[in-house]
Amino acid sequence: MKKAVSLVMCAVFIVCVFAGCGGSGGEKQVVNVYNWGEYIDPVLLDEFEAETGIKVNYKTYESNEQMYSVLRQGGVNYDVVIPSDYMVSRLIDEDMLAELNFDNIPNYALVDDSLKNMTYDPENKYSVPYMWGTVGIIYDPGVVGEVTGWGALFDEANAGQILMFDNSRDAMGIALKYLGYSLNTTDEAELAAAFDLLKKQKPILQGYVMDQIFDKLESGEAAIGPYYAGDYLTMLENNPNLKFCIPEEGTNVFVDAMCILKSAENKENAEAFINFMTGAQVSATNSDFIGYTSPVGDAKALITLIDSAAKLQFYVQEVPEVAWDLLDVADRPLTIIYDGARNLAPNLLAEDGSVGIRVTHEEFSRNLCMRFKRAIVSTSANVSGEPAPRSFADISPEILAAVDYVCT
Repeated sequence: MKKAVSLVMCAVFIVCVFAGCGGSGGEKQVVNVYNWGEYIDPVLLDEFEAETGIKVNYKTYESNEQMYSVLRQGGVNYDVVIPSDYMVSRLIDEDMLAELNFDNIPNYALVDDSLKNMTYDPENKYSVPYMWGTVGIIYDPGVVGEVTGWGALFDEANAGQILMFDNSRDAMGIALKYLGYSLNTTDEAELAAAFDLLKKQKPILQGYVMDQIFDKLESGEAAIGPYYAGDYLTMLENNPNLKFCIPEEGTNVFVDAMCILKSAENKENAEAFINFMTGAQVSATNSDFIGYTSPVGDAKALITLIDSAAKLQFYVQEVPEVAWDLLDVADRPLTIIYDGARNLAPNLLAEDGSVGIRVTHEEFSRNLCMRFKRAIVSTSANVSGEPAPRSFADISPEILAAVDYVCT
C-alpha cells in the first residue's frame, strides 16, 4: 500500500532501533509507529511533531503477516500499528492490543458511522479506521489485452507477465472468487480447490510480490497483477498505459485501522497520534497523498482537494467502466467545471462566458485528474454483491455541492 516518492521521503523518519521512551523528565516525547510501506504522507509526521512535541519513529512492513511475525518474535517497542481488518481481529483474540481511551481521541466522532462497530472490532474498543479500499487487477492492455476478471491471472497466454500477491490471504481470496466460491468459505473441498489452482498458476508467474509491484508495473517489466485500488492511481502517474479492473467475479472491501499494542510504552502519545491522523484536514491530506479513501465523513477529502485546486476545469480520461455505470454517463468523457472558475481562471473562458476548453497547464490538470479518479476507483467497490462501506451515490450530493458535471 502506497506512494513511490514516499520511499525516499519516509526514510527520513525511519529509525531502525526504537527507544521505549516514556517521556518523563527531560526525555523527548516519542511514539513508535509501524505501518504499511508507502502508506502515509510523510509531511504529516513533521506536522504532528510540530503540533505536539512528540517525535514519530516510523518503520514499515509489506504485509499483515510480516507485521504479525515481527510482533510475535518480540524485541521491538512499537506503539501504533495499522493492520487490516482480519488482522485486527486476530490481534484482539491473542490479547495483543490495548483498549483505547477515546477521551484522548475526540476526532473519532468524525469517523463515518458505517465504519464503526465492524465485525473485526464490534465494540470499538481497540481500533480507529485509517483508510479503506478494494482489491482489483492492474494491467497493461497493450501487452495482455483487455481484462474483465480474475481469469487473466491464470491464463497461460500471459505467462511471464503475471505478478501475484505474496501473501496467502489475498492469493487464496482471488482463487476462491475465480472459482465462484465465497471469500469466507470454510468448506475444505473449496479451499483445497483454490490451493490447487494457485499451485498450477505458479509456473506462469513472473513472481510473487508486494510493494515490488510498483517498480515492475511502472517500468513495464511485468504487465498484470492484483493490487490495491489506491496504488493503481500512484502507478498510473508513472505509467499512463496501465488500467484498473474490478473483476466481474467480485472482490473484497478492506479497512485498515490504527491500533495500540498492549506492550506500548507510550500509550497516551499513541492516542495523540491516532487523534491527529483522524482529524478532517489531516485525513483528507493523507488520503490525497496515498490514494485511499478516508473514513472521515462522506467525500470530505475530495471536497477539500477540489476547493484547494484552483477550481479549474479538466477532463477525466479512461475512467474505469464500472465508474461510468455509477455516473450514468457511459462512453463519454467527463468534464468537471469548478465553481468560481469565472473569477479564478478568466483566461479559460470563451467569449460567451462558458468554460469550454481544456486546461493548458498539463501537469496541474493531470494531478487533478488523479485525485478525482482516486475517488472514482475507491467508491466503485460495491460490485461484489456484499455490502461496501459506502457507494458513489452516497457521496455524490456532497461532491455536487462543490462541482458541476457536464457531459460533452
